[in-house]
Amino acid sequence: PQDLPASYSGQFYDLSRLQKFPGRMIEIGRFCVDPFQRNLDAIRLVWAMLTSIVDACDIRFMFGCSSFAGTDDAPYRASFGILQARYLAPEEWRPAPISPEIIRFSDSPPESCGDFEKGWAATPALLRTYLSMGGWVSDHVVVDHILDTLHVFTGVEVAAIPPVRKKQLRHLLNEALEKRAVPG
Repeated sequence: PQDLPASYSGQFYDLSRLQKFPGRMIEIGRFCVDPFQRNLDAIRLVWAMLTSIVDACDIRFMFGCSSFAGTDDAPYRASFGILQARYLAPEEWRPAPISPEIIRFSDSPPESCGDFEKGWAATPALLRTYLSMGGWVSDHVVVDHILDTLHVFTGVEVAAIPPVRKKQLRHLLNEALEKRAVPG
């Protein structure tokens, strides 16, 4: 936890509240998948290996930045409304803003909060995956002109991952290990 300010996410978010989080943490870098070359086996392998690391190292908290393409927030306002209404980090862990250019979810127009399906569809697939595992987000996005993205701090407490989801992730790991095994 003492290395949190030096993490990639620590450049953009004040993570001082997370210094008190009990247990080991891992920062997950951004997954980059070409939408025209989606290889589900590669994505499954990444999840399997991440599961292996979490289990082997007794990781209790995963965190990182989840990106939205581009720096215009207009296409994502419905998503921001959903994130604000359902997925904000607990106050005790919530990262504070430190970046000079942010967009607070509360600054989105009220009409952007009403359509769940539209908002969920506008939410990046990887972020939806983290949220389905019990994840949560900061109350703002950072505008990152260097990578031409908006990103939101994302955290997943391993203990909060639903048991069915943990079982699925371990199944992916077992499948990956079986494919890698050389017949004797």
